[in-house]
Amino acid sequence: MRRQRTIGKTASVTGFGLWSGNDVRVDFRPAPPGTGLVFVRSDLASYPRIPAAVMHRIEMPRRTTLAVDGVKVEMVEHIIAACAGLHIDNCEIWVDQAEMPGMDGSSFAFVEALDDAGIVPQSEPRSQLLVTETVRVGTATEWVEAHPARQDILSCEYQLDYGPGPIGCQTFSSPVSPDVFRQELAAARTFLLEAEAARLRSSGLGARVTYDNLLVFDEHGPIKNDVRFADECVRHKTLDMVGDLALAGCDIIGHVVAHRSGHRLNAALVTALKQRAGHITTKPSSQNSLKIA
Repeated sequence: MRRQRTIGKTASVTGFGLWSGNDVRVDFRPAPPGTGLVFVRSDLASYPRIPAAVMHRIEMPRRTTLAVDGVKVEMVEHIIAACAGLHIDNCEIWVDQAEMPGMDGSSFAFVEALDDAGIVPQSEPRSQLLVTETVRVGTATEWVEAHPARQDILSCEYQLDYGPGPIGCQTFSSPVSPDVFRQELAAARTFLLEAEAARLRSSGLGARVTYDNLLVFDEHGPIKNDVRFADECVRHKTLDMVGDLALAGCDIIGHVVAHRSGHRLNAALVTALKQRAGHITTKPSSQNSLKIA
C-alpha cells in the first residue's frame, strides 16, 4: 500500500473550453491528506466545492461532468486523469468557469503543470479497492469489466472498434503507473469523425476549436494534423478511462478491460465496484483495503 500524495506548490493552466469557447484558468493547489480531488468554483461567491466522486457525476454527452447542488464542472476527465495517472491524491482544483480548458485535447499540459509543482508524499496511506472476481457492466456490444489484478496496481485494456476506415480497430493494454501515464497516455488527444464535428458546429458548439485542438478524421485520416502514436485514438480512450475510474476516490487494484466503452459505462463500473465493496475509508487504518468478493 502506497502513501497519499499532493503537490508541492500551486500550478496554473489557462485555455478555453472546447464546448463553450469560454476562457478558463485552472489553479492546482496542495491539499492535506484525505481531501481527495476537489474542484472549487472561484467565479461563484460561495466558492462551492465539487469532489471528484462518482456520486456527483451527471450525464452529459461526450464528457464527464460533476455537480453538487446545481453547480457544475464539465469536461473534467483529462484533469482527473492527469492527477490519477501521476498518483496525486489530494489537490484542490480552483477554476473560474464551469468547463475545463480543452488545451490540445489531451492531459499533457496538466501533467506538465503538476510535474512542475512537484509531487509530495504524505503520511497517510492511500485506500485501495481490491478486485477479486470479475464485475461487468454494459451490453453484448459495449461493455467494461474489472478482473483481479495481474499485478498489485491498476492495469487497463481498451478495445476500440470504429469499423472500416482510418481509425479502425485498435487495442491498448498496460499497467497504469506515473511513468506509463506520462510517456504512453498523457499526450493522446481527443478525436472525432468529420461528420460528428460538423454536427457540433451546426449546433453552435466548438466555435473556437481548430484542427490543432483535437484530431478530426475524414475517410483518409486526420485533417490538417498528424497522429502522435499510430494507435493514438485507443490511447486517448484509455486516458479517459483512467480519469473516470479515479471517481472511485481510491486506488482500484485490478485489471479493467473495456470494449467500445465510454464515460457512462466507465462510471457505471465504478458504481458497481463501490456498491459491492461498501464504504471506503481514507482514514489511516491497519485495514485500509476492501475486497470485491
